[in-house]
Amino acid sequence: KDSFIAILIRTTVFSCANIIAKGASLLTGRLPVRNGFYTTNAHARNAYTPQEIVGGISKDEILLPQVLKKKGYVNKIIGKWHLGHRAHHLPLEHGFDEWFGAPNCHFGPYNSSDRPNVPVYNNSQMVGRYYEEFGIDKKTGESNLTQIYLEEGLDFIFHQNMAQRPFFLYWAADATHAPVYASKRFLGKSQRGRYGDAVMELDYSVGQMLAWLRALGIDKDTFVFFTSDNGAAVMSGPKQSGSNGPFLCGKETTFEGGMREPAIAWWPGHIPAGTGINFCPGQEVAGVTTHTQQEHTMQPLIFHLGRDPGEKYPISAGTKEYQDVLSRITAVVEKHKKGLVPGVPQLNMCDMAVMNWAPPGCEKLGKCLKAPKSQPWKCDWPH
Repeated sequence: KDSFIAILIRTTVFSCANIIAKGASLLTGRLPVRNGFYTTNAHARNAYTPQEIVGGISKDEILLPQVLKKKGYVNKIIGKWHLGHRAHHLPLEHGFDEWFGAPNCHFGPYNSSDRPNVPVYNNSQMVGRYYEEFGIDKKTGESNLTQIYLEEGLDFIFHQNMAQRPFFLYWAADATHAPVYASKRFLGKSQRGRYGDAVMELDYSVGQMLAWLRALGIDKDTFVFFTSDNGAAVMSGPKQSGSNGPFLCGKETTFEGGMREPAIAWWPGHIPAGTGINFCPGQEVAGVTTHTQQEHTMQPLIFHLGRDPGEKYPISAGTKEYQDVLSRITAVVEKHKKGLVPGVPQLNMCDMAVMNWAPPGCEKLGKCLKAPKSQPWKCDWPH
């Protein structure tokens, strides 16, 4: 909301890797190469967790809710977890006290016959599945799931405030991930199609939570941080994704369109209104890959993002400007490598048998499905 923007701090440049690596880094405070949310397979796209992924967040990682719990905080996650779906990877095993949401995203293709629909959990028990008890109409785009997540968030804030307990709420709605959805009152209301409708509902929901903090009189005691998990997923098409404006490419790339997203901090009385931060003025950092190089050049592409934010014009390798920047970047990269101890990659292996066939609580709903025989393989999803 504009009112949100007016009373917050805005970062000038905020970037991240793709959808899952961002979540792991946000909750651990560590780069994906350190926390294991990367792969050594042929394609970097493996760094996400569909249902057939064997791995997830390592038990050796210390997550933010684990640190906060030691200070007396009550921690809840609402929405998409996406850091591993097997029992020992789930939120309640990593510092969260409560959870309402799903271990994976809803994009499928799942149908609960040869691939199970993603379960929705209330704490440690499955209470239904996407497209079944929690309906998402792919044809119309209608679903009330964001409103359910909103009510869960408002209720959690209310009860922790009544009990005078400090709290951490990780609210991770997924309505803007293809296939996008919105509740009936928002469908058709934007000028940006179904995706715009989903953004409107997300905007409304964030506004409701901020208003609730004010109504309870705890806004000046509550720090709010709003961000996205990657740039717009332009590969999903104009009706299912946002826009990256002038920036090159989108999600699943390391160009600006894949890496830039909003980062907004809100804390009335503590963060001056309209403040902006630029953490790396005038600096460019070369990308580093850990997977098999394909269709590549060893010569780094260097752009001047100040005069060329769309990355249309690489600085010529034969110029003094290029050589000067390259020498500075090389020194930074070498210093980084010397102190780097890579984490064990957690997302290399796939196995259909580990999918959400029979999550805890499925027996109460009659929703348990028979798992196939375990046949692990090294994951590979070409771009």
